Amino acid sequence: MYNHNAPAQAELPSAKKLLRSTLIAAATATALLITVVLPAEYAIDPTGIGRVLGLTEMGEIKEQLAMEAEQDAAASANASAETIALVAPSENVAPLAEPQQTAIVEEPTPVVVEEAAPVTPLWKDEISITLSPGEGAEVKLTMSEGATASFSWESNGGPVNYDTHGDGGGRSISYEKGRGVDSDAGELTAAFKGNHGWFFRNRNSADVTVVLRTDGEYGQMKRVL
Repeated sequence: MYNHNAPAQAELPSAKKLLRSTLIAAATATALLITVVLPAEYAIDPTGIGRVLGLTEMGEIKEQLAMEAEQDAAASANASAETIALVAPSENVAPLAEPQQTAIVEEPTPVVVEEAAPVTPLWKDEISITLSPGEGAEVKLTMSEGATASFSWESNGGPVNYDTHGDGGGRSISYEKGRGVDSDAGELTAAFKGNHGWFFRNRNSADVTVVLRTDGEYGQMKRVL
């Protein structure tokens, strides 16, 4: 018993029709690849249609984010390797690990300075860094666990992206991150003994200059990147 008769030979599609359908499908897929997929995913727009539809810009943003992630990862890896030497004690490093030094930092010395000269605060160190478009730089302080450093930085020429973090003894920590910021100030307390500081990156189309000032309980300031 059966429900349908076998189709007649005339009802089956010919080889020519099958080939034509296959070629049309392949051409459609190729057109979508060139006009949609390549602009949206890789910012490649040979026809210009992707930019008209706003797809090329989407692809450029994806490429920029991917490149930024790779650069930041490489910068962090290089910084960790170069700052290992800072952990070793030197003549310039104050004995911050001693309890009596920590007690001295807790005294209201910054308050006295602000009352004497509120518009001209005194700083232990100051560094000025000029960054070209896309360039990054890192400044670290050698600190003992629980040590506190006051800081203030500002970016002239445009805002910057920054990451306040630390590393040492196989440990790492990120205290704060920001994008498109032109200044910041406060206190940095070391979560463990090691190197703690700031990574700045210029995402503007022109040079910017970052001026960082620090004071407090730390051994030395050093630019490591």
